[in-house]
Amino acid sequence: MAKSNSVFVCENCGAQSPKWIGKCPTCGKWNTYVEEFTEEEPKKGAKITAPRQKPTPLGEVKQENFARVKSGIKELDGVLGGGIVPGSLVLVGGEPGVGKSTLLTQLAGNLAKTQKVLYASGEESCSQVKMRCDRLGVKAENLSVLNETVMESILLSAKDYDYLIVDSIQAVFLEELNSSAGSVGQVKECAARLMRFAKSTGVTVFIVGQVTKEGAIAGPKVLEHIMDTVLYFEGEVTGNYKVLRAVKNRFGSVSEVGVFEMREKGIFGVEDYAGIFLSATRGEAAGSVVTPFLSGNRCVPVEIQCLTAKSVYGMPRRMPLGIDYNKLVLLLAVLEKRAGVPFYTYDVYMNAVGGMKVDEPAADLAVALAAVSAARNTAVEKHTAVFGEVGLTGEIRPVHFAESRIAACKKLGFNRIVLPKGNYAAVKDVAKDVELVPVSYLWQAVKALFPESGN
Repeated sequence: MAKSNSVFVCENCGAQSPKWIGKCPTCGKWNTYVEEFTEEEPKKGAKITAPRQKPTPLGEVKQENFARVKSGIKELDGVLGGGIVPGSLVLVGGEPGVGKSTLLTQLAGNLAKTQKVLYASGEESCSQVKMRCDRLGVKAENLSVLNETVMESILLSAKDYDYLIVDSIQAVFLEELNSSAGSVGQVKECAARLMRFAKSTGVTVFIVGQVTKEGAIAGPKVLEHIMDTVLYFEGEVTGNYKVLRAVKNRFGSVSEVGVFEMREKGIFGVEDYAGIFLSATRGEAAGSVVTPFLSGNRCVPVEIQCLTAKSVYGMPRRMPLGIDYNKLVLLLAVLEKRAGVPFYTYDVYMNAVGGMKVDEPAADLAVALAAVSAARNTAVEKHTAVFGEVGLTGEIRPVHFAESRIAACKKLGFNRIVLPKGNYAAVKDVAKDVELVPVSYLWQAVKALFPESGN
């Protein structure tokens, strides 16, 4: 008989301990250890003496040509890299209530027009799923709904379908494991079963994963390495606009972003970003600078806003939203040392409009100049855009895809662009109708935008 053992596992990082401990020595989190029961298989005398499969020379391996399937949602296709790859495993993560089930229900309705789709819900009854389908106008004969939490039953039912949607991975479990649904072992093993099912049958599997307040997939973070594609659905639960971000994609770019608007009839893709990431009153108040942010294969002009206020404490505060905290602190230090703009007596609040996460080096110059604009209380002209990487010595380094950035700015009516001097020679011929301001150092950029303001 198999022997039953008990082990304590950290829900945050997956570390194991023979006994319960308050603080995880691996990730440092408190009260994350839960008890799990595992069955140890009896040892057998027979040993594997030959591999199951023989190694194949690379030249003899047949290359598979994946014919992508359009989902019917243009923004989703863009994030996936051009469409759905058959037989792939896709994880859609996000906070509860952000719209994951709504998005996948619309996806199921579009796919079910031509292929068979099974929507397995472990959190909602079939009638609740039917109510959501009626609200979204989803009517398809090839769409089936299953209310089941046992993974073995879901896999048996999905063999005759082309697509399987599991909502959510935290609600299903394997009966052969003694731990409860949502635990580290259950989530990890259920995901592994779905991966083997997708690869062996060719059924495309979409998995919904709830995200904790810390931004990690609830349960173990190890879910991500099993998946072919990992998408995060971000945005305020009460807000209209959501951002779908690809953080892993074996069949496309890992930095693609899709923008969606939540309406009464469902979630719809947004193609015109000017009204979302650019405010209508930019150029009127100080502390606002626009930068062309490259996200995957598209360039999105994003407005960086900054507010400075006299610090009432001994240590001034730095509070960025959508911008890395360490990057902001570094750029403020460079501004003080290399451009002579002091911030040691000011609290600095920075925000990327529209909920975007601006994490590429090309946005450094825009972040720095937004801080200068707020500190000097001088507005930047609304049709001016800025991009460039800032070094610790104050130099402005060239960035990739300068032509794409300038083209995106021209499309929205920007007529003046501050850019690194290293990019000027490559783009001066394609931007004849735009005023280009090449700069080599940070102090030159400050002087170009604020020529009459004092330190």
